[in-house]
Amino acid sequence: MKVEEILKSKGRSVEIIEVDASIAEAVGRLNGPPQIGALVVCDEHEQRPLVGTLTERDIIRGLGKYGAKLLTMQVTNVMSRNVPVCSPEDSITRLMHQMTASRYRHLPVVDRGELVGLVSIGDVVKARIADMELETGLLRDLYIARS
Repeated sequence: MKVEEILKSKGRSVEIIEVDASIAEAVGRLNGPPQIGALVVCDEHEQRPLVGTLTERDIIRGLGKYGAKLLTMQVTNVMSRNVPVCSPEDSITRLMHQMTASRYRHLPVVDRGELVGLVSIGDVVKARIADMELETGLLRDLYIARS
């Protein structure tokens, strides 16, 4: 299975926030609706507008570092930079390895330089379980047919 299959299932909608938005605004966006775990951070003034992600984990770490004043700070102060990305053609296996190695739970999906989706570890697990159920069913049917 490829990332494209996940995007077909879950959709290509991506919640984006600008680098100069406040953390308070980001918290409101993460809290929904819909409730989500990450925002893709963009800077419309850059040639490559995707500059990172902001996750619940980033905010918790920011609270530990800055305390309550974090809510008035800009997203750029605590966002994750140099976030790995994937493409629609990447396999789920490659994605699992990439997420494990990089310790990122959300990866932007980029196709020819354009942001086309966001895949979470939950999406990957759901897709892998579906693959395993299909394989198990096929093997069971094959075993029954041979019996």
